[in-house]
Amino acid sequence: MSTELDALRQKCKSCRGCSLCETRTNTVFGVGNPNARLMFVGEAPGEQEDLRGIPFVGKAGQLLDRFLYAVDIPREEVYIANVLKCRPPSNRDPLPEEEDACIGYLREQVRLIRPQMIVCLGRIAAMRLIKPDFRITAEHGKWFQKGSYLMTAVYHPAALLRDPRKKEEMLEDMKMIRDRLREFAPLAENS
Repeated sequence: MSTELDALRQKCKSCRGCSLCETRTNTVFGVGNPNARLMFVGEAPGEQEDLRGIPFVGKAGQLLDRFLYAVDIPREEVYIANVLKCRPPSNRDPLPEEEDACIGYLREQVRLIRPQMIVCLGRIAAMRLIKPDFRITAEHGKWFQKGSYLMTAVYHPAALLRDPRKKEEMLEDMKMIRDRLREFAPLAENS
């Protein structure tokens, strides 16, 4: 399966499906355990991600790492990706046509990885993957069954950097995610 994931990564690197290919430094495909039971999906790469070609490595990614650590979910046990694989200029919200051009890569990642749970990081990812009228403040931490996937959404870590008052809600959501994941089977370090 990692061979198929590597082939998809190579295909993504040369993608010219939308105008973002003109301004990107790197495509930001995804990173993590190709057999992950838990997958996190954000909206699009930021500046640091574009420079390094790895999702969630900037300040928001460092905050996500702290939340994962706080609830004993090793980052190397999960898979992290974005809806878009290229950074929108000035970190603006993705345009619908950009999402449409890129969503096939994410769908294929999900098909190959086959996680049991998908956690959307922020409103935009949740609107694309869970439902178009998703409201992050009202619906974060609620579970949705989409096909064979159990899905939820939490605040995007970048939003928590702007509004630290929501960090406690994020911690509670992350604990709930950990507990739900353990219902499926213990995490590797606990088995």
